[in-house]
Formats: sequence, C-alpha cells, structure tokens
Amino acid sequence: MLRFLWRATRGYRLCPWRSPYLRWRMETYWGTPAEDIRFKDFCRFVWQRRSDLPRFLRWADRMH
Repeated sequence: MLRFLWRATRGYRLCPWRSPYLRWRMETYWGTPAEDIRFKDFCRFVWQRRSDLPRFLRWADRMH
C-alpha cells in the first residue's frame, strides 16, 4: 500500500493534495473537478472515505 502512495505522490510528498495524479483519481471517484481540489477538500475526502481507502490501496498495489 505504501508503495502506491509513494509512487502516486512523487514530487508532491509534502503536499499530496497538489498531485495531478491524486487529483485526477479524486475527480474520477468523487466528481469534483481536479482543478478545484484544495487542501480542505483533500482532507475531507480522505476523512469521509477512510474506510474505503485501505481497500483501494491494496487493489492498486496488486495491480502494479
């Protein structure tokens, strides 16, 4: 799981809400346009989806 997060946040590890890849994934899942996602939106998404995220991370790790 950490391997996926490490790859997905390359160049944005200290501010993952700015990662184009993570923004795109959130836009696809959540429907919010990627360019509108800010720190507050990122935190809210992670908090609201905290039970789904480990499952997604396991899936993403298996797909790699």
